[in-house]
Amino acid sequence: MTRTPQSSQGWRDRHPPDRAWRGRPGRSKAAVAAEQDRAAGGRHRRVVSLVDGRFARASVELKVLPSTRRIRAYLRWSDQGKSPARYLGQVDHDSRTANLAEAWERAWAKGLLFEEPQDGSWASSRAVRAVMKGNRSKDTRPEIRLRTLLHKEGLRYRVATRPLPSLRRTADIVFPKAHVAVFVDGCYWHGCPEHHRSATINAKFWRDKIEKNRARDAETGRLLAEVGWTVIRVWEHEDPAEAARRVSAAVRGVGSRATSVTPV
Repeated sequence: MTRTPQSSQGWRDRHPPDRAWRGRPGRSKAAVAAEQDRAAGGRHRRVVSLVDGRFARASVELKVLPSTRRIRAYLRWSDQGKSPARYLGQVDHDSRTANLAEAWERAWAKGLLFEEPQDGSWASSRAVRAVMKGNRSKDTRPEIRLRTLLHKEGLRYRVATRPLPSLRRTADIVFPKAHVAVFVDGCYWHGCPEHHRSATINAKFWRDKIEKNRARDAETGRLLAEVGWTVIRVWEHEDPAEAARRVSAAVRGVGSRATSVTPV
């Protein structure tokens, strides 16, 4: 990648030329995606990991600060209606293509990305692949079965909401007045001691991923319990009727408050 003496100084005396950072107006979404794929070295190299075992396709955005006349690069992605971003640093090549490529290199250097397997599968076996493909952030079958039983008992609740607006943790079923938060955990993503089977491909990545999820689960229980919430965790393999009895007892005030109940 070559630079001119002017660009290596960050265009201190003039505004960066459009060719160095601005995309061509009127391009289709397919053209924009293709540009990002080329700069990243392939679509499979544009993946970021989210919480709860989810993934997103990232893009690099180039912006110019009028006050400094410098190009800043950001890694952006979409997550449940929000657009998180990570600052990657300043770039100062003469072309947008070169600046995008350098920004992707920096994202990799910062450990923000990893490669998606070329066959499109994250799993090492058909069984694990089926679990991952069926993973949903809400309205899973175990959740729906549990909610149906709780509704039949006359209990009313909120679905997929934060028990505490200030805490970025979403519970599957929430009883605000009773201060009871229910999390229905998938056996794979949350490391069920009975049914979890470790992946054999990218084993370290997946082991770290599951451990991170388990640590986050424990932290969520602790933080909510500290402010008076009862946290109930239900494994997807649990008998829904038994799980409903545990939840009902907590909501109706049977047993202690401000606890974190681990799934059986």
